[in-house]
Amino acid sequence: METFPVISMEKLNGEERTATMEMIKDACENWGFFELVNHGLSDELLDTVERMTKEHYKKCMEQRFKEMVKSKGLEAVQNEVNDLDWESTFFLRHLPVSNISEVPDLEDEYRKVMREFAGKLEKLAEELLDLLCENLGLEKGYLKKAFCGSKGPTFGTKVSNYPPCPRPELIKGLRPHTDAGGIILLFQDDKVSGLQLLKDGEWIDVPPMRHSIVINIGDQLEVITNGKYKSVMHRVIAQTDGNRMSLASFYNPGSDAVIYPAPALVEKEENKEMYPKFVFEDYMNLYAGLKFQAKEPRFEAMKNMESTVNLGPIATV
Repeated sequence: METFPVISMEKLNGEERTATMEMIKDACENWGFFELVNHGLSDELLDTVERMTKEHYKKCMEQRFKEMVKSKGLEAVQNEVNDLDWESTFFLRHLPVSNISEVPDLEDEYRKVMREFAGKLEKLAEELLDLLCENLGLEKGYLKKAFCGSKGPTFGTKVSNYPPCPRPELIKGLRPHTDAGGIILLFQDDKVSGLQLLKDGEWIDVPPMRHSIVINIGDQLEVITNGKYKSVMHRVIAQTDGNRMSLASFYNPGSDAVIYPAPALVEKEENKEMYPKFVFEDYMNLYAGLKFQAKEPRFEAMKNMESTVNLGPIATV
């Protein structure tokens, strides 16, 4: 059985760079996921983020979640639940404008730590996009520019807890889906598992690993790479014991960014352009209602929209 790809970024600085870049390329082409270690975020920062996130859940969110479960009668369900997820979440926006100071119930120290965490992840996301450019044969900075739009990229963190679930066979922590955006950086619980990806028709565990950052490819990178890198279906399985923490940070295109396959990749592959050209916000509006369905009809819908709306000539990014 193939081993889930784990990549040490330290090795990019020495004689193992070529082999490490090849590992990243293989992970993007064949998994859509990989796990990063030695990524530049300190153990101390990650430990603080984890401690404060778990404290915040206990203090401000656990009781609300229990009340929601009780109000919906979820503890006594007898049939599979397909219209909600067993998760407690809130969202922090970092770019283009941060909302961290406005989110209620956060301790000042937690706000400060999350700002630092977001700043480090933003730099890591941009570094990873340039590594992908290098592997794809695109000029450095191409992907970041493709994401920019008029106000730069959008970047935010979904802070989730997956509490113990009495009926995990009937209620998913998070139903299967691909991620709509660009590149996703996940800091997850290293003790309580649950994240799985679909590979070759089988669900495979993404192994919890202390102080690692899990990376996955979103739908927008699939479009820009003309299908060379693909977003992958994944889900969270709820557990009967243990509360799983998950901080998924989404480095996405700006809302008015026009997304389309990189011309250099269309020419290189001698493929005709397989993916549509669209405004990212239009895709997100469609995704909102179709998140837990296959991505292909979304791409088809955008293609149909493209034929009726003139988005103007393709510019060289």
